[in-house]
Amino acid sequence: MGCVHGKCCCRYPKSSDGDKKDVKDLGPYNAHERHVLANRLLDFILIPCQNFQLECAVLTQHGYYPEMPGKENQDSFCIKTHIQDNPNVHFFGVFDGHGQFGSQCSNFVKTRLVEILSGDPTLLEDPVKAYNSAFLATNEELHNSEIDDTLSGTTAITVLVIGDSIFVANVGDSRAVISVKDRSRVVAEDLSHDQTPFRKDECERVKLCGARVLSADQVEGLKDPDIQTWGDEETEGGDPPRLWVQNGMYPGTAFTRSVGDSAAEKIGVVAVPEVSMVQIKPDHHPFFVVASDGIFEFLSSQTVVEMAARYTDPRDACSAIAGESYKLWLQNENRTDDITIIIARIKELSNSGTNANNVSSEVDNQQSGTNANNVSSEVDNQPAQPGTGKAKSEAFVTPPGSEAFRSVRSDLSDPHMVSTDQGEGIADPSPMLSRPSVLGASHDLLSMYYFPCLL
Repeated sequence: MGCVHGKCCCRYPKSSDGDKKDVKDLGPYNAHERHVLANRLLDFILIPCQNFQLECAVLTQHGYYPEMPGKENQDSFCIKTHIQDNPNVHFFGVFDGHGQFGSQCSNFVKTRLVEILSGDPTLLEDPVKAYNSAFLATNEELHNSEIDDTLSGTTAITVLVIGDSIFVANVGDSRAVISVKDRSRVVAEDLSHDQTPFRKDECERVKLCGARVLSADQVEGLKDPDIQTWGDEETEGGDPPRLWVQNGMYPGTAFTRSVGDSAAEKIGVVAVPEVSMVQIKPDHHPFFVVASDGIFEFLSSQTVVEMAARYTDPRDACSAIAGESYKLWLQNENRTDDITIIIARIKELSNSGTNANNVSSEVDNQQSGTNANNVSSEVDNQPAQPGTGKAKSEAFVTPPGSEAFRSVRSDLSDPHMVSTDQGEGIADPSPMLSRPSVLGASHDLLSMYYFPCLL
């Protein structure tokens, strides 16, 4: 939800009926014509596996800010497999930056968190301890970096797959959800819980650290500041409770934990993650979702899971969910948030092995003989920022049937790493469903990956 100096606390008025006349109907997407672009990438990566595999799609959607047309996408994500050269360990993360330097913060954390986690020798024997250490170390490094994180930072929602276990570490108000089969329907099970002042435990914790908890209307004198109940996020999301120092009008964060935000850290906004764990059962858990709050602002976890369950191809699910979220943002506001979503389908090899071989051949042909096993195990959507590490090789992979992409591949020093940067072009939809050809943003990315999990 951001901070008062960032993307989500600016109180834009809802669009009037007159404004809606400027909105073009683009199927599932209702986007202002002046900001409809189509910059998406579509990648296929196959890694052979034994017992089940993850078919993963990721989409990031630049927000629409009419009052800040040059504002960059502050979301970033990271997908890395073969952590510590172990074919059984994979990492997924979404990072939602906020504040003046939110993009730099999210990219710094995206890079360093997985590096520190990967280098921890205790990772496999005690993932919870390793997660806590990595978050705190990353937070300290960000404080000491050249990035000014006084009033900037990032949330972080991450999933670490170790064999048949999922470990989820969360800082902030992004979310991870897993689907659970319940007879003839799927049910959403939250793997994380939004850390906001709406939660009584988090609200009391930050108050003990010296925070004032007030909504913007209360701070401005429009509502009684002594009333310390705010309903829930669904009913009061337009004016949520925020955190303020005792004698100042900052930082105004609508979350109670983050990485960075050194000023807010003094009033309890900490980088200590909440970690949960669940055992994967491919016949019981069809897929999991990792997404920024741009998805969940107007969509419940159950709605997201039900929408994703309608599609066998996670790319189609990502497009549909992002499109519905984008539409709801424009129906309720005159702008949208940045949107990033990862969907990973959990499939047993008995149901997917043949298809995997077909995809592998397709990828080899597209990449001029490059073996699919030498293609990415790490994918991120932004180039490294100055001071955050060495830039990685760039790769633009041509999807089947598309002539809009150019393919450039550099020699990779690490067979499990590649950086995918945005490039212009329109990704062909999967043959199963005709997806919208536009996403309404200048930094859109739609990618597909196949990963193994060895039990």
